[in-house]
Amino acid sequence: METLALFFQYLLAKDFITFLKSGSASFSLRLSCFSLILILMKKLILLFFSFFFLLLHPAFSQTSAKKILVLGDSLTEGYGIANDAAYPALLEKKIQASGKKWTVINAGISGSTTASGPARLKWQLKSKPDLIILALGANDGLRGLDVQSIEKNLATTIELAQKEKIKVILAGMLLPPNYGADYKKKFEDVYLRLIEKYKLQKIPFLLEGVAGKPELNLADGIHPNEKGHQIIAELVYKNIKDLL
Repeated sequence: METLALFFQYLLAKDFITFLKSGSASFSLRLSCFSLILILMKKLILLFFSFFFLLLHPAFSQTSAKKILVLGDSLTEGYGIANDAAYPALLEKKIQASGKKWTVINAGISGSTTASGPARLKWQLKSKPDLIILALGANDGLRGLDVQSIEKNLATTIELAQKEKIKVILAGMLLPPNYGADYKKKFEDVYLRLIEKYKLQKIPFLLEGVAGKPELNLADGIHPNEKGHQIIAELVYKNIKDLL
């Protein structure tokens, strides 16, 4: 205790040499005070280099990066192609190439509909995303599901995100004409109403420039191939870059 008291006396002293010559402490206590100072200096140096190493370590950079969650279906998952060729992975590369620290979480599941949105988002919120791209509804439309249910499911998902103060970008979906003009309009109007109601940033049509082009899609004519995903990644990046 006496050593600590002397040490703090040193911290308050303007001149350490004067303090040592003052005769206010025995030689052994002065030596103890010196030892304590050296130990603290070593710890401070070690702490400094440890922190410097963490700043340079990739794992530290990864955890400090912000996160984009892309909640979608097979179009997002990258059906029929490698994971690193799907548009979420390409989007991450584009963002990082611009010098910004963001990671993109691909939360696409083939065959999923808007009904799965709320429960899946609750689970994905554990990853603490900073931005959400909501890209659901294509399967609902292709199956001719009730548009009121589609709207309710998407609205619930959006409200969950906004409750957590997370910005949502809604990716719009369009249907081919063979589904009938009435259903097609009702389906597509769902996205317009949600964008207006919740003041959302939008991607007007996720498959813009890709849909209906055989050279950009797999043999099924529905799912984009690698070239198609490159175009989608560019489209998504163009629509969200100002939010990053």
